Amino acid sequence: MRTIYLDHAATSFPKPPAVGKRMQEYVETVGATVNRSSYGAAQEAGMVALRLRQRLGALFSFPDPAHVVLTPGNTWGLNMLLHGALRPGDHCLVSAMEHNAVMRPLQQMSQRGVRFERVPCDAEGRLDLRALERMLRPDTRLVLLCHASNVSGTVQDAERAGQVCAAHGVPFALDAAQTAGHLPIDFGRLGLAALSVPGHKGLMGPQGIGALILRPDFAEALELFVSGGTGSASDSEEQPRYMPDRFESGTPNVPGIYGWEAALEYLQSVTVERVAAHDRALSEQFLDGLQEVPGVVLYGPRTAAGRVGVFSLDFLGKDNAEAAYRLECEYGILTRCGLHCAPSAHKTLGTFPKGSVRLSFGWFTTEEEVGRALEAIAAVSAG
Repeated sequence: MRTIYLDHAATSFPKPPAVGKRMQEYVETVGATVNRSSYGAAQEAGMVALRLRQRLGALFSFPDPAHVVLTPGNTWGLNMLLHGALRPGDHCLVSAMEHNAVMRPLQQMSQRGVRFERVPCDAEGRLDLRALERMLRPDTRLVLLCHASNVSGTVQDAERAGQVCAAHGVPFALDAAQTAGHLPIDFGRLGLAALSVPGHKGLMGPQGIGALILRPDFAEALELFVSGGTGSASDSEEQPRYMPDRFESGTPNVPGIYGWEAALEYLQSVTVERVAAHDRALSEQFLDGLQEVPGVVLYGPRTAAGRVGVFSLDFLGKDNAEAAYRLECEYGILTRCGLHCAPSAHKTLGTFPKGSVRLSFGWFTTEEEVGRALEAIAAVSAG
């Protein structure tokens, strides 16, 4: 039985063929790290890292590669952002749909005097923009939103949120874990101070690498989350002030840099616009087909507009974990069941503590696979 991978909200699979090839090439023929030597192999690795920053800047309409900080992943980038921007006594606003990559750092920081509030969202996960504006305070130092929910696929109106924040002089940051590579994102048009992305989801790269893109004035104001060796300014025990070295302490994930750079080269040839159109077509197919399946409830938007291809289902009268197990064992459909590291989102949607069965699509998902998934969902629901 051929398996069908529908867990792209966790990580994209398969990767473009060049990703693994470039990582293997680095491990077997290059080996040098970035910023640690001046011989040829080290210079080559440095050039690949620079091309990666340039590709990320081009992808998000961001003009300054030096302010594209490479991180060990999106969670790390979000921690750098939160711990760097917020001090005791500061106030932060987030949505009621956030992932634990945001909520756990904030809960930890609340023990040291940082205060946060959740802006309410409706039953489909859409942010209440009027409430956002009402909840801004003189001591609000950051508004951080997940661009799209990893539970329901709901896409927030980031442009309007950015306008609200700009009108009040509050930095606005976006967690684009579920939208980077799936939807066009223009850093400037959204009025962002910071954008955090993972390499391994819609951007089609390997795990263990991400990026935090910082507006220069915002970067200057951030406190360091980690300091240490950068391979630069080695005559000083003080952290370099210049970018991106200021935020890139420790040996970087150079195999990941090679793999991610290859993934972005592929994505640039495909274009995010084509990926978004593909995602929308599969979403329409899935939503249309799901209407014919009794005994299954969809949480989140009922149309392809205002969402990405992430779908949470509740099998009425059944244990969702058993339904997910049957989808895999009997039909080869690979999903993710549970609370998806986002209990606040599930509480907002009304699926806490039961959770849901999540299916999520990617660039390599086909219409035939979506059709097979719908048939399997109907069979499990009926049985």
